[in-house]
Amino acid sequence: MSWLDRLLGRNETSGQVAKQRLQMVLIHDRADLPPGLLEKIKDDIIQVIAKHTAIDTANVLVHLEQDTHENRLIAEVPLLAGRRNGRG
Repeated sequence: MSWLDRLLGRNETSGQVAKQRLQMVLIHDRADLPPGLLEKIKDDIIQVIAKHTAIDTANVLVHLEQDTHENRLIAEVPLLAGRRNGRG
């Protein structure tokens, strides 16, 4: 890994990846979501938004974040620039 990669935070170590995965497991546990529910929510979000505009469905990300006061469901939906489905 080059110094530039380290400076920009690229190429995470396996320890960092494991820590992130553990955090996600803990967040899912605390939010009391059954397995697979987040994937179903993601599919529903894709269907609804795709009815109104063109999106990059392969790169949609849905995840949970937690702070001391609340849990948040975060959906990152990349739009395809300049294209619409013609509906809505």
